[in-house]
Amino acid sequence: MKYIKNILVIVILFTFSGCSVYNFTGTGKIDAKTFQVNYFQNDAQLTEPGIDRTFTLTLQDLIQNQTNLNLAKNGADLTYEGEIVDYRISPMTATADLKAAQNRLTIRVNVRFTNKNKEADNFEKTFDFFYDYPATQQLTGSTLSSAIKVIFERITQDVFNESLAKW
Repeated sequence: MKYIKNILVIVILFTFSGCSVYNFTGTGKIDAKTFQVNYFQNDAQLTEPGIDRTFTLTLQDLIQNQTNLNLAKNGADLTYEGEIVDYRISPMTATADLKAAQNRLTIRVNVRFTNKNKEADNFEKTFDFFYDYPATQQLTGSTLSSAIKVIFERITQDVFNESLAKW
């Protein structure tokens, strides 16, 4: 009986010690205390007013909600910067009479990530995602807001995974 008790204690200790660095967002131990997200300028040929600010705030919110890092204005341990490089609407599928049946909004963002404490983590990479919608529908108002929200949620999660979760 004592032998089983000792094994059970060892198994429990290994189980809890293995989880000490991992958390539910998928990040390991982050070697930083602060982060900053610089303004992502909209450099796309086709521009939509306000998406630069929306992307910047969406990325800030995601990092704040999924880590215990503090947002800083200058001199942070982690820095995100870049620009929106493409905003494009293109036809995706056609009907029998060669009219567009579905359109796709694609947004591409170039991101530069800098980690002052671990330069091997630094990168510059382009992230993009899309939103498909019926060609009979105008991309305005709530449809546009929904499309941008879906696209930015995916892109910011991809940026987070690349910079902090290492997926």
